[in-house]
Amino acid sequence: MVFQSLTLFARSRGPDEFWRKRKIFKLAAHFVGRKRNCYSIAIRYVHRALRYATMSRKLKKADMLNLWNTRLTAACAEHDINLRTFKEALMRNNILIDRKTLVDLAIWEPRSFKSLTQLAIARGKQDGLNDVMYVKTPPGVITRGMLK
Repeated sequence: MVFQSLTLFARSRGPDEFWRKRKIFKLAAHFVGRKRNCYSIAIRYVHRALRYATMSRKLKKADMLNLWNTRLTAACAEHDINLRTFKEALMRNNILIDRKTLVDLAIWEPRSFKSLTQLAIARGKQDGLNDVMYVKTPPGVITRGMLK
């Protein structure tokens, strides 16, 4: 495309505007009404949606941490041990497992989680942690007959 003057060059929009608008319209494809079809409105709502998506990535992390803490507290209460004491005893045993993995163990592998709590209780009693002194520990070896 050859331009005769600088003003014609400046006024030329060309294909780049089409693709810029197309990118916005693709992001607004699931919107309803004029938010989907009218560029000046679509761009406003696309920017708003992207801003909410950015904020929500941080909120999702906080929500998951809160959920893991709640589940882990409940799982520890089920085995008569405090969450703080449980984490401290695991650290003293050099068992470095994060909250997400502990929660997955508590939900999907309760026997593995129970053995971790037994380890934590035993270490807490050995080290003299006050919260586990009153907890009764079951026998160390679990046989097939005990599982019924």
